[in-house]
Amino acid sequence: MEHIPLGTTDLRVSQLCLGTMSMGSSAWKRWVLDEAESIPVLRRALDLGFNFFDMADWYSLGRNEEVVARNLLKLTAREHLVLATKVFYPMSDDPRDRGLSREHIALSIDRSLARMGTDYVDLYVIHAFDAETPVEETMEALHATVRSGKVRYLGASTMYTWQFAKLNHAAAMNGWTPFVNMQCQYNLLYREEEREMFPYCRDQRIAVTTFSPLARGFLGRVASETVRTTYDKFQDFYGDDIDREIARRVREVAARRGVSAAQVALAWVAGNPNQNVPIVGAASTSHLEVAVEALGLKLDAGERTFLEAPYRPRDEINDQNSVLRPRALHPD
Repeated sequence: MEHIPLGTTDLRVSQLCLGTMSMGSSAWKRWVLDEAESIPVLRRALDLGFNFFDMADWYSLGRNEEVVARNLLKLTAREHLVLATKVFYPMSDDPRDRGLSREHIALSIDRSLARMGTDYVDLYVIHAFDAETPVEETMEALHATVRSGKVRYLGASTMYTWQFAKLNHAAAMNGWTPFVNMQCQYNLLYREEEREMFPYCRDQRIAVTTFSPLARGFLGRVASETVRTTYDKFQDFYGDDIDREIARRVREVAARRGVSAAQVALAWVAGNPNQNVPIVGAASTSHLEVAVEALGLKLDAGERTFLEAPYRPRDEINDQNSVLRPRALHPD
């Protein structure tokens, strides 16, 4: 797997990023791998050329950072890794232990670094937009993490484009560190970021990483067989007649090509004109191998048109839109 520049930064990242929400503690969510099960996946990821790993303090309530980062650092040198982690979601019942306040960011980066066993993170990502904290407070606090040497670059995830632009504007007006990365959901069933977020990031030369290329597994297998379906409320966003038709078309293309549906769905994201680095999850080493193989699958224009044709506008997925509906905004 090749390593490519992440936007305008000096980071060179693997063409795929390994998302590690599924590693940490099964006590947090039943589908999460415990440490012993996670290590072989991390080792195989390094063997396949992954150097970009996405974590979050909220995943397994801290255990994710311990399991992933500490084991990676046993397997390879720190300078060979691009480590990302996130801040925002509640880490305890304490109402101050959440969000993007100056206090919470300062505490969170120190706790993340201690759990990870490293002096710095390459990419520190805000997990969502905090409507309760002034953007100036958030951006100044994030700038302080960079100035201290604890963070190299800043990223953001899962928000409206106007919110992302508002944060970047506050940084520009005050000479603070801007965001260099947007992490958003993107797959054949969810393409709303094509309307504003992708064009904004192209204009501002901001790198895009995309998660859930298989739509929480919906495009990779029959939804009823997806282990996350039972436990993940966000799975409810997918599953209407149009989603099922797109999934059927994915399987049809896969059958013609002699590959898996997962490879077709991921190839659509990875080879997209909207340039991005897909974030892939893996519950086994075989999932990693399928993902890497998908990079070599080049869909032609006719196949892309066939897969995309049924799509319609739908609700955006973020924390400001709490009603997730698996139906079109304009059913007509």
